[in-house]
Order: sequence, then C-alpha cells, then structure tokens
Amino acid sequence: MAEDTKLFGMKAESGRWIFILLGFVINICLGSVYAFSVFKIPLQNWFLTTHKVTVGSFEGILPFMIFLMFFAILMFFGGRVLDRLGPKKIGIIGGILVGLGWILAGILPNIWPSIWAVVITYGMIGGGGVGLAYGGPIAVAARWFPDKKGLAVGLTLAGFGGSPFISANVASALIKAVNPLNTFIFMGIAFVIIVILLSLFLKFPVTGWKPAGWTPKATGVTAAAELSTSEMVKTPTFWGLFLAFTIGSLAGLMAIGISSPVGTEVIKLDAAAAAVLVGVFAIFNGLGRPLFGWLTDRITPRWAALINLAIICVAAVFMLQAGAGTMPLYVACFCALWLCLGGWLAIAPTATTIFFGARHYARNYGVVFFSYGIGAILGSIISGLAKDIFGDYSKAFMITASLAAVAIILVIFLMKPFKKA
Repeated sequence: MAEDTKLFGMKAESGRWIFILLGFVINICLGSVYAFSVFKIPLQNWFLTTHKVTVGSFEGILPFMIFLMFFAILMFFGGRVLDRLGPKKIGIIGGILVGLGWILAGILPNIWPSIWAVVITYGMIGGGGVGLAYGGPIAVAARWFPDKKGLAVGLTLAGFGGSPFISANVASALIKAVNPLNTFIFMGIAFVIIVILLSLFLKFPVTGWKPAGWTPKATGVTAAAELSTSEMVKTPTFWGLFLAFTIGSLAGLMAIGISSPVGTEVIKLDAAAAAVLVGVFAIFNGLGRPLFGWLTDRITPRWAALINLAIICVAAVFMLQAGAGTMPLYVACFCALWLCLGGWLAIAPTATTIFFGARHYARNYGVVFFSYGIGAILGSIISGLAKDIFGDYSKAFMITASLAAVAIILVIFLMKPFKKA
C-alpha cells in the first residue's frame, strides 16, 4: 500500500513533506496572535485620540488573553469533528472565522468605541477560528509521519511560534502607514485567502498507511489499546501531562505577554529595540517545536518535558537578577522561555499520540490542549497582579520558577507510560 501511494505527483514518502510546508505556512497566519504586543499600545492610543476612550494596561491585554482562551476552547470542539469533517473542511471553516475576526476588529471599534469590540471580534471570533483550523495540519502531519511524529509535528508548528518574526514586522509597518484598525482589515483579508487555499490540499492517508520499509516499534504500552477520551482522563499519565503542559504554557505565554514591557521598564531599552527583540524571541519559539519534537522522538516525552521544565526554572530564577543594562541576561532568559513554550506545543501533541494512541488523537488532544488556555489565563493574571501589586515583575518570575519545580516532580512521578493490564 505504501509503495503505490502518490502525493503531489511523487511517492508518498517524498510527497508527504509538502504537508509539512502547507502546515507551516498556515501556522504563520494562525500564529500572528503572538504579535499582539505590536498592536497593544497603538490600539490604546487610537481609542484615546479618536474617541477619547482610555484603555488601561490590563484592559489592553484582554484581546490577547481572550483569543488564547477561545483558541483552546474551539480546539477541543474542532478535535471532536475533525475526523468527521476532515482537515480540508475544518481548515476552510477556521480560515473564514480567522479572517472574519481580524476584519471585524478593524471595523466594529469605529461603531462601538470600546476595547470589548476588539475582544469580541479579534479575541472570540478570531481566536475561535484559530482553534478550529489549528488541529488539522497537526493531525495530517502526525498521520503521514508515524515514523517521525515529533519532528513532523514540530516542523509544522514552527510556523506558529515563529510567526511574529514575519507578522510583527508586517503589522508594525502597516500600523505606521494606515493605523491599527486598517492593519487588522488588511491582515485579515490575507489570512482568509491563504488559510483557505492551503487547506484545500490537506488530507489524511488511508487507514493503515505507513512508509515503505518502516515497522513500528513494539512498546508494550497502552497506546496499542487506543484509549478514548473518557479512558485517557482516568490515567495518572494524562494528569501529569495536563498539569505540566499548563505550567509550561503559563511560563511561556506570560513571557510573550510581558516581553516588551520588561525590556523597556526593567532593562531600560527603547521601544524600537524591544520590538526587534520580540521578533528574535519568536525565532526561538519556532525553533522550540522541531527541537523538542526531535527530542521527544529520541528520548521520550517524559525526558523532553523534564529538560524543558528545567530550562524554564533556571530562566525564571536568573530573571530575578535582571535590571537596567542587563540586556544579555534578559535576551538569554526570554529566548529560553519562548523556546520552551514552542517545545511544549510539540511535546504535548506527540505525547498524546504516544501515550494514548492515534485513533482518538484529535479528541484527546483537544482535552489536553485546555492546559494551554488555562496557562494563558493564569500567566496573564500572575504577571498583571505582580505588576499592579508589587510594582515590578520579579514576583511573577518567583512564582514561575516555583511552579516549574512542582511540574518537574509531577512529570517524574506521573508522566510515564503505563503497562497494559
């Protein structure tokens, strides 16, 4: 069967790499949420100068937080219908919602001058669209690469993490030229076209397909039983993965949300330099996916998770020493935190397949992915309260380091394969 399968005019073993490229580009569009910090201050200034509406710092981050929350929620529902609708249809639906959310975010605030207009359009509609479209390329990569799941998923998702390297620069230039609202519209039009066109080519292999000459390793773990979602959530392995993913997401998303403010307020960089560094951090976020995907394949999800969490813990501890002029320390620590968030977005889906099987992957990972949404909310609350109550971000890094240490213990004792009864 493997030898006769053709993809894009090539043998499947070669043609399947096209799906990685398609998923990578789709994820560049979907991952533009990580460039929201470029919009935050211009949006606040636009509301103030155009409508005399003051948008506070916490209110200004609400669209980002709500986007990630709806991303996680719709990821769950998308996973439940992915097998029935297929990656092409779910990608088209998600692409329409992504574009619609961005476009309406550029229109509604002129009619309803409130940050909630952006929260509803960009955050809820756009975030929900990303949640639907996100799972398709991952599932396609995992099924076409049973021999290299971690690497394939990591490369596919590298576009999501590295997106701000492109989208932040594009958005920054457009905001200066045409204001933030028109930037939402222009980018939304581009996203809806790109995501829909590329989703047309996504498809799953036939049941039982595998690369020629490849034989799965016998692991002896319950993945062979293909656990359903109800069975998965009763296992200690699930809770180890879920809680560790929550803490890893919390640390990374908190870093993403405060990268620019820490650079300007703590390290005393100018705004332009801080913006450039956000693009640099995004590269590491993108690299984290294939790196930790490869590590997951090589040394198991458990050991990849332990390395990831150890890096988070060390980076958070070192950030307690940050101050004016400590740019090398700041860059190294934030590169590490962005890298580790990208890493979790490769570790978690691969671990879900390895621990609980591929048959119910879409639904199972939809549940696991709630960790990401919880992490987004907790990370925003921790960083926001640390700044509002204590006047700086040091307490946020203390909490992050402590939670990472807890997660290491959880991974050691819970996140490991369990033998079949």
